[in-house]
Amino acid sequence: MIAAQNLTKTFGRLKALDRIAVTLNRGRSVLLVGPNGSGKTTFIKCLLGLVLPDEGSLTLDGGNLLTDPLLRRRIGYMPQIGRFPDNLRVGQIFDMMREIRRGTHTRTDEDLMTEFDISGIAHKQARTLSGGTRQKVSACLAFLFDPDILVLDEPTAGLDPVAAQMLKEKVRCERGKGKLVLVTSHILGDLEEITDEVLYLLEGRVLFHRSMEDLAAEHGESRLGPLIARIMQRSRNG
Repeated sequence: MIAAQNLTKTFGRLKALDRIAVTLNRGRSVLLVGPNGSGKTTFIKCLLGLVLPDEGSLTLDGGNLLTDPLLRRRIGYMPQIGRFPDNLRVGQIFDMMREIRRGTHTRTDEDLMTEFDISGIAHKQARTLSGGTRQKVSACLAFLFDPDILVLDEPTAGLDPVAAQMLKEKVRCERGKGKLVLVTSHILGDLEEITDEVLYLLEGRVLFHRSMEDLAAEHGESRLGPLIARIMQRSRNG
């Protein structure tokens, strides 16, 4: 479980996070949405230790994520755009990550590596990879050390329909094991089948955090894309 209390971060005059208070439970897939500049990226960076908040607390199963960096080993992260050393081959990237984590992880998860046939591209240099193939490598790295928490940023962007479906099946599988999956994306139609809850940020604050079932019932719309678009339009109109 991830819990944030009074989480606040300011950049100059911009309050990127304004007293965020939210609890994200295991066994759930949470879609993080909001207009540009709403604080989504800052919130994720706080989880990853890339940004330190000015105030507030952020915990993982009661442990302090802000003061104990070892806790972040339990988080797998798939960035929106995977960037790797140009001259490294794909196989070397995975070898490097295993070496970095040696002695800290006894469990690995190579299911996606098999599904995406990473062995077939292990010889390719990172600079030659297409955008979709980079996404596959990034996804495999996020799941590689069997993390308890998965943070996926635009996970289906650039993936062909078959690969996107494989990734969604993997998310469902991990959610079924009691893991927490936090997803942010603008391609909402791809995520309907794996979204349990929606966490909506607006101007650095939590506008709402509700289940898909509740939102669909309230707004009379079960399709994720039109549902979120309708909510965003209402928030802009006040």
